[in-house]
Amino acid sequence: MFNPVLYHIKYIREKMKTENNFKLYILSTASDKKIIFIRLIVGIIFLSEGIQKYLFLEILGPGRFQEIGFSHAFFWAYFTGACEIFFGFLILAGLFTRLAAVPLLIIMFTAFITTKLPLLSTQGLWSFLHEYRTDFSLTVLLVVLLIYGGGKWSADLKILTH
Repeated sequence: MFNPVLYHIKYIREKMKTENNFKLYILSTASDKKIIFIRLIVGIIFLSEGIQKYLFLEILGPGRFQEIGFSHAFFWAYFTGACEIFFGFLILAGLFTRLAAVPLLIIMFTAFITTKLPLLSTQGLWSFLHEYRTDFSLTVLLVVLLIYGGGKWSADLKILTH
């Protein structure tokens, strides 16, 4: 006989297991000490790039965003800068490393589409490859952080073990 109360309890238990697994996945990390070097590179670059969007308005801030065709350039420049600062800091601390990598990957993808890919058709392959080298490296490092997490010396590991 079907018992709706037992069915609901079973449903809640299954949902809690799923949420726990999600939490474990987000916070779990490889116990590799070397990942801190990746976090330092990625975190410092994004933190500094975000700050520069506020310091150099014409070159990297709203002026740049307007130049590459963004409507509401002020909003997008400051929003992107704030995201780079916030998530760059999280990467540096190793706090929610996997989650922090996702918006930074979106920023890198957007930068690729809006600034680097047009170089391929206007200036050719070698110019494109030269200009994309740093962005490519950061993207690969973000994918590594997405896969492996923050490493042994991360806030993620501290949260997970306490």
